[in-house]
Amino acid sequence: MSEAPYTTCERLDGVAALTLNRGGRYNPLSLGMIAAVGEELDRIAADPSVKVVVLSGAGKGFCAGHDLKEMRQHAGDERWQRKLFDDCGRMMVALTRLPQPVIARVHGIATAAGCQLVSMCDLAVAAESATFALPGVNIGVFCSSPAVGVARNVGRKRSMELLLTGQPIDAATALAWGLVNRVVPAAGLDAAVKAFTDILVARSPAAVGLGKRTFYAQVDQPLAAAYDTASASMACGMLLDDAAEGIDAFLGKRPADWKGR
Repeated sequence: MSEAPYTTCERLDGVAALTLNRGGRYNPLSLGMIAAVGEELDRIAADPSVKVVVLSGAGKGFCAGHDLKEMRQHAGDERWQRKLFDDCGRMMVALTRLPQPVIARVHGIATAAGCQLVSMCDLAVAAESATFALPGVNIGVFCSSPAVGVARNVGRKRSMELLLTGQPIDAATALAWGLVNRVVPAAGLDAAVKAFTDILVARSPAAVGLGKRTFYAQVDQPLAAAYDTASASMACGMLLDDAAEGIDAFLGKRPADWKGR
């Protein structure tokens, strides 16, 4: 029998539900999983019917990080190891380049590169029982690449606490630190995600795509350069058909009829 696909993706009413499909092993980010996610992101980016993406994990947890068994099999092969981390980095960056917003739906554990995956999504909703960690130091492998995304969410001191101690934090702490947007009871996780998707599906895809691209372009720039990037983007945004439609709809007190991508 052939093995189940690494990912599944269901599209309904403007939402693409992308699921990591190795729940029996907490959805490790093996080379195969990374490639499958990247391929699905490419398909989603080219699909105008998709307005928002929900990224989740099958089974008892979101994602436990890289596949340690696979990594151990190639322990002495620096080229293989570099390919793993390079491919993973490209997949993480692809999340920010996707024109549609991505929401992480987090339950169970999100550790190491799984925690990184949460940090690279645009929004994140977590169950109260979820836990987050950068535990590589516990096994002699410092979580340097996961830190790239996490540090851009929670800041230096908190990132270093996660990295140096390897200790997990609970969902409430992740919320207080800025790693996730919402924490809800497990039974309410889907409803909390849907509250976001309902809003995002109703927004102009053209405006959201331009705005998301601009946000990630400017957020790490120096102040003056960031304003230059944002000003250019807003000027271009005002030329969109959806900008004219949105303003006319607001002034006319009617719903907008979005046309653009």
